Amino acid sequence: MRRYGKHTDEDDIRSRPNRKGNRPRTNIRPKHEDAAEGMVLTVDRGRLTCLVDDRIVLAMKARELGRKAAVVGDRVALVGDLSGNKDTLARIVRIEERTSLLRRTADDDDPYERVVVANADQLAIVTALADPEPRPRLIDRCLVAAYDGGLTPLLVLTKSDLASPDELLELYGTLGVPYVVTSREELESGDAVERVRKQLDGKITAFVGHSGVGKTTLVNALVSQERRRSTGHVNAVTGRGRHTTTSARAIPLPDTSGWVVDTPGVRSFGLHHIDPSRVIHAFPDLEPGTEGCPRACSHDEPDCALDEWVAEGHADPARLYSLRRLLATRERKEGD
Repeated sequence: MRRYGKHTDEDDIRSRPNRKGNRPRTNIRPKHEDAAEGMVLTVDRGRLTCLVDDRIVLAMKARELGRKAAVVGDRVALVGDLSGNKDTLARIVRIEERTSLLRRTADDDDPYERVVVANADQLAIVTALADPEPRPRLIDRCLVAAYDGGLTPLLVLTKSDLASPDELLELYGTLGVPYVVTSREELESGDAVERVRKQLDGKITAFVGHSGVGKTTLVNALVSQERRRSTGHVNAVTGRGRHTTTSARAIPLPDTSGWVVDTPGVRSFGLHHIDPSRVIHAFPDLEPGTEGCPRACSHDEPDCALDEWVAEGHADPARLYSLRRLLATRERKEGD
């Protein structure tokens, strides 16, 4: 039996509706060549605050990006309403290639990797000299993450009015890490702020530190008044600080071309994701000596060629000690 007459027309034929819409499927995706460039400043429950030119634009991630997530510091391409007006929402359609990536895990046994910031030039490791006591193992772990992620480390020592920085500076002197020492009095007078600011000019700097070390206090002193946040205090019983920053946030430095990324205080810095073979790249004086190392050498075993390299006078023995101390951080607890 014929369902239709002899003279049928396309309009006479009913098509079965597609539950996902009648548009035919295609693997071709729009290139969004007219998309605007922006920088992610904050991420909050699926909404991303971006800087597009001189406007603050709220955006969401496009479905076509799949599981790929944008993080603070990412350079992104946006389409849609870019006016920045209230109740408007743009769409992030592309995440540009990253130049650096700071990552951490909750602990060394946790395979889940947390991205702290992308495209940062520098990692400022903020450590109090007292109240709370400095934790060299945590500093070591931050250094390893910086070297692995392509960031230049900067050591910022606070509260020098309570304790001397000499012992800590001696420990890290052989690494050649630049440092700034500050005190509460210097922060109030502005002298310490200017010294830190010189290290940040023209760079994107992520600030990382144990809770209570004065990280947010320092960031508050660096940025303008209207961007300031609350600061916490150290618990007199536990010796631990209170988290005052709950999510990473990129903040422009006034009167400079630099940026500060304030991150939540950390109590642990896992290195499950770190490939130890990449840490050697931060030691250019030792790296040539690894050519004679056995395959998959840990650089801390009897057959390691670095011992002979140092014995021949090509590098300072203290540098080899520093390298091996950093490589051993995954086997040690941060409070050791």
